[in-house]
Parts: sequence; structure tokens; C-alpha cells
Amino acid sequence: MLSNTSPIYGRTAMKAQEDQSWLWHRRLDHFNFQGLKILHQKKMMTDLPQIQAVEGACEACLQGKQHKKPFPSGTSWRAKAVLELIHTDVCGPMRTPSHEQNKYFILFIDDYSRMTWVYFIREKSEVFKVFKKFKNLVKKQSGRSIKVLRSDRGKEYNNSEFDKFCEEEGIEHQTTVSYNPQQNGVSERKNRTIMEMARSMLQEKHLPKAFWAETVYTAVYLLNRSHQGGSKHDSNRSVERQETFS
Repeated sequence: MLSNTSPIYGRTAMKAQEDQSWLWHRRLDHFNFQGLKILHQKKMMTDLPQIQAVEGACEACLQGKQHKKPFPSGTSWRAKAVLELIHTDVCGPMRTPSHEQNKYFILFIDDYSRMTWVYFIREKSEVFKVFKKFKNLVKKQSGRSIKVLRSDRGKEYNNSEFDKFCEEEGIEHQTTVSYNPQQNGVSERKNRTIMEMARSMLQEKHLPKAFWAETVYTAVYLLNRSHQGGSKHDSNRSVERQETFS
């Protein structure tokens, strides 16, 4: 019988823990290991074991990620409170419609807390209707109003109806310079992260492409429950967003 101090016992235990880490990485939509550690430390998931850093690469993650030069974080202005600045972007059209026949999804990202909301739509013409729905939701949840909305110059955001609504509601609508998506880098980076997680999940489970909406929703759910920054300030913002939008 091996003792707890035996080198063989130690290697066996470490291998078992590593296997568990890989298992939960796959179970949770190929969530990164640092994020899994945070979920465990905060006790935000039942039965999630202690996660350790593992060696090697995940084949599904490699196939799911389309590497491009990342947008620089830069030193752009950051909001000092929730709903001071909301980033938004539309992703699509997807080649395969979802089970609900949706071809796009819209992201709304709170700049301060990085809380993210996702909505699925069939056509870009639905963006205005969805934004009004989102605006009412966050106002009721937080008791605060959106001050600034930042989007690209797509026609779904830049039209007289949308502009009139923002003016009446006291919302400053900022748009990025054409062909310069880096100006809306928060949305672009979040979009990329979500799509990489979704593709990895589809690849790993050999799911039909029509399940893309389910995997996108799962990715957003997981990201909202684990702050991605490493500072104490980021951690405090993560806690605040859960308290504000719960």
C-alpha cells in the first residue's frame, strides 16, 4: 500500500488532478484554466474540484481559435460606474441558422464591470427593438440609466429612428471611425473570445452547427461569472456587477 508521502502516490494524485482539470475544461465550454480556478476559489459552482495548470494544448481549442493580431488594450478612457458606457456589436450572419432560425447575436458590454448581455436575432433590423428592451432591463435591475452607447457605424445603429431615441432618452451615441474597429476594441475582443469558446465546444462535442447559439450563450454565462483581470480592482468590479445586476 502506498503512503501519502510516496513519490509514486504523489505523481498518481497529480495525474488524477490534471485529468480532472481537463475534464472540467471540456465540460465548461473550453473555459480557460485561470477562469476555472477563479470559479473554484469563489465557490461559484457545485462539485467543481481544485483546478491546476496543465501541460499541453487542447486540440479543440486550437481548431476553434482563429488567431489574428489582437487589438491593443491601449489607455482609452474607462467608465467609473456601471452603465456609464455600454459597448455594443453585432456578430453574423452565421452560415447555419440556429434552432430558432437566428443568424446573428448582439452583445452589450458594460465598460466598468464587463458584464455582458447577449441577444439572438434573425435580421439586423431587429437591433433597435432589442436595444430598447435591453435599456429597460438594466434600468430596472440597477436603478441607473445608460449614459453612453458606443457602436460601429453599421446602418442598424446609425439611422434616424435610433438617433432620435437616444436623443430623447439622454443617451450619448458614440460611433467608431469607418474601417477602424479597434476603437470599439472591447466589443471586438469579447466577440472573439466568445466565438472561440463556442467553436471549441462545437468541435469537442461534434455538435451540429445549428447549436451555435447555445454555445454562445454558455460562453457569455461563464465569462460573466469569472473576472478575467488579475488585479484586486478587477475583482471588486466583478463582485459589484453581480450585486448590481443579480
